[in-house]
Amino acid sequence: MISLSHPTRAATERRLESLASAPHSYPEVGATGDGAQLDRLSAKYNIDRHSTVIARTGAGFEASKSAIRAWAPFALPWIEVVASGEPEVGRTVAVVARVVGLWWINVSRVVYTIDETHRFGFAYGTLECHAESGEELFLVEFDPATEDVTYSVVAFSRPRHVLARLGYPFSRRVQRRFGRETLVAMEQETARLRANPDPD
Repeated sequence: MISLSHPTRAATERRLESLASAPHSYPEVGATGDGAQLDRLSAKYNIDRHSTVIARTGAGFEASKSAIRAWAPFALPWIEVVASGEPEVGRTVAVVARVVGLWWINVSRVVYTIDETHRFGFAYGTLECHAESGEELFLVEFDPATEDVTYSVVAFSRPRHVLARLGYPFSRRVQRRFGRETLVAMEQETARLRANPDPD
């Protein structure tokens, strides 16, 4: 869905409600969690991988988990998230992005979460109200040997909306921009939470 003006939160929430039971707009649901399947999808989809060390120590890992729960990967000046709570399986989320003077309301649903000793994150998949078709994984990992906390984004996608298809080179630039900037957003929010831990 595209808007010439900033959509109100109420309007976006109504859109989320209307898509609560809508099917995903692609058949390979969960494929970001299967490396072999993801490699095979390269014939049909664009595959994007971005990764960087954002912190160190176990405390840094805990802070990065809190950042993921707060949707920090999307804390960018040109993006806002509308969701009713933390990422959990079945939750729909709208990512409202301002691109070329237009507001794009992209709706996805969380398809799986990861909550392991040294890995934490979630993946969401696109619904019909999305410029692209595909899935994206947001993951933080802690290496006890080096104490590195690594944040990774892995996605497969192809343009779905007619404007995304017509402006394919530009839409790919926007995707790569998000990939770069989300690394910085997570690093900054993790550092902030590490310096100001929740007293509870």
